[in-house]
Amino acid sequence: MEIYVVKYGDSIDSIAASLGVDVKTLIYDNQLIYPYELAVGQALFINRNTRNVSRTVSAGGYAYPFISPWVLEQTLPFLSELYVFSYGFTAQGELIPPAYGEDDWMIAEALRFGTQPILTLTPFDESGNFNNQLIHSVVNNPDYTAELIQNLLQIMYEKGYQGVDIDFEYILAEDRDAFTDFVWQVAETMRANGFHTSVALAPKTSTEQVGLLYEGKDYRALGEAADHVLLMTYEWGYTYGPPMAVAPIHQVRRVVEYAMTQIPEQKIDLGIPNYGYDWPLPYMRGITKARTIGNIEAVRIAVANGAVIHFDDLSQSPFFII
Repeated sequence: MEIYVVKYGDSIDSIAASLGVDVKTLIYDNQLIYPYELAVGQALFINRNTRNVSRTVSAGGYAYPFISPWVLEQTLPFLSELYVFSYGFTAQGELIPPAYGEDDWMIAEALRFGTQPILTLTPFDESGNFNNQLIHSVVNNPDYTAELIQNLLQIMYEKGYQGVDIDFEYILAEDRDAFTDFVWQVAETMRANGFHTSVALAPKTSTEQVGLLYEGKDYRALGEAADHVLLMTYEWGYTYGPPMAVAPIHQVRRVVEYAMTQIPEQKIDLGIPNYGYDWPLPYMRGITKARTIGNIEAVRIAVANGAVIHFDDLSQSPFFII
């Protein structure tokens, strides 16, 4: 990968000319917005490969049904799997369709590009938050578990989904084994019907790690049950936390190194955030709330304020202060 870091006096035309690359390709690959202003310190991807390299690695991405059709169309050629976010369920195992719009069009688009549409299952309550009591109810009741699995299977066939992603968070420590058994049952049912199952894992660094995010997930057992796992290696920097990188690479490495002692490496997928945060300063614990921003918006904020984008070597992440 070739990266160019913008310097004072650079323009998109001068960079393209000095590097001998097509200016339109440079604009498209870096998602630049007219009039193509640049921020000092901004990293630009330089694409010198004219071959079709759309699927050189296995890659998936989460998307809500309200995603722009154009953005989805531009992205799907690069994705192996599209995780539609998300289906919920009741405490008795009834399936709840996505709250943010119809998913049929996303499934059809994914199949048109040869991308596998994946049903993401989340235990959201009416306020849109993870509810571990929903998890507790379903995984500890064989009838509710069977009901949810049959409802999942029915939707898979009706809609054309090709896999299930189990994205449960804040699982109670007392429900750890019951949750693992639930994943086993889902995975075995899906495999018997030609579908596959993945499970999202909070970023643990040891088996004994304490905390509501970690104690309810047994890395080794879940790695055995599921066809593959997604390491949620992000959210070190988050809405109510102090300003820091969302996915500092030194922390990500610790999670991956631990995961590889518990799960076969060919089963491990690495989560990568496609967003950032804007923290008001000074930061005050319990008071400051960061705003979620996209990568393009982050650069636009830097440009609008004449900010220089810096790069933190430890976390391997860009940042700027205005």
